[in-house]
Amino acid sequence: MNKILNREISKPSYIGSYSIDDVIFLLKDISDCVKEKDTKYREKAIQSGRHYSEMLPIEYKPSSEYIDLFYMSLKESAKKLAIAVGVVSEKIIKNRGLNIVITSLARAGTPVGILIKRYIYFKYKIDIPHYSISIIRGKGIDENAICYIMKNHPDKEIQFIDGWTGKGAITKVLTESCEKFKQKYGIDLNDDLAVLADPGYCISTFGTREDFLIPSACLNSTVSGLVSRTVHRSDLIGEKDFHGAKYYKELKEEDLSNLFIDTICEQFKSVLDKIDKELNAVNDINIHPTWEGWKNIQEIQKEFDIEDINLIKPGIGETTRVLLRRIPWKILVKEESDSNLKHILILAKEKKVPIEKYTKMTYKCCGLIKSLRGDI
Repeated sequence: MNKILNREISKPSYIGSYSIDDVIFLLKDISDCVKEKDTKYREKAIQSGRHYSEMLPIEYKPSSEYIDLFYMSLKESAKKLAIAVGVVSEKIIKNRGLNIVITSLARAGTPVGILIKRYIYFKYKIDIPHYSISIIRGKGIDENAICYIMKNHPDKEIQFIDGWTGKGAITKVLTESCEKFKQKYGIDLNDDLAVLADPGYCISTFGTREDFLIPSACLNSTVSGLVSRTVHRSDLIGEKDFHGAKYYKELKEEDLSNLFIDTICEQFKSVLDKIDKELNAVNDINIHPTWEGWKNIQEIQKEFDIEDINLIKPGIGETTRVLLRRIPWKILVKEESDSNLKHILILAKEKKVPIEKYTKMTYKCCGLIKSLRGDI
């Protein structure tokens, strides 16, 4: 612990449009240091070996049809989301108790962390600290952020939170990061990751395993506190710094982040009995990870002759990301008439991406990124 107590760490930048009562971002504000790159430039760079965390995509400007769909999906799914929040919150309390620090993984985990914090206060009248920190595939978790939390809350345990699972890459990165942290500091971190939805069957603490539309996946920063995805570049991030992020203050008028949170929280009182019922149902199933989703991905890789498995992004959340900030090759859907896929179909139409029916997966859809190997 002395290593952590003696470690020099920069102070938080206090960025984002959420109240600090809801979350504190342990991120360095690099708003004036990074210029977004267009999708084709980024895709070529990533597929040529440059790390995705060294660049930011241009934020997608949604059409009026797409925004209308966000509002509609939020209205239709609010109760379902509130139930999933309640279920995962209760499972966290059962597993870990209330002496915890909610530590969400920016940026998809941030709104979910806020919802869990709000639910626990609603139900138990206990105000749990909540921080949002960076974790990056290929680079690991932000050690400075973890040390900051441990220095400020030495008597509490960290509970990691994310939005959903895809093929389980972040789950693996988190486990590896916790192992490295123990080797370096001699301290055990519990790598249990709690999510709203686990369609990949790769974790145990979840609200549901259904691959359903979480409206916060529909938009980028405007439903995630106006914060970009996290950035890590040696010329921007020093030894004492947290990983970086951009704060899109110019999108203040378009920000729906707090509307999303408040809409779900309004449902808590009316779904308490449904949360109990769902918890009982979850207790009757095998919650242990089977990694069924990973098996699906391997089959897709083989069937579609995809050389790099990182070009396969399964599940509604990940498919949405492919359409918003990558160059899609095609979208696989289990059932095109599924109401959860309306925004996927709109984006695919806007970007002229072909849709193909594919039923042999636990996920409702899967985004396949176009290989640019021949163009590089």
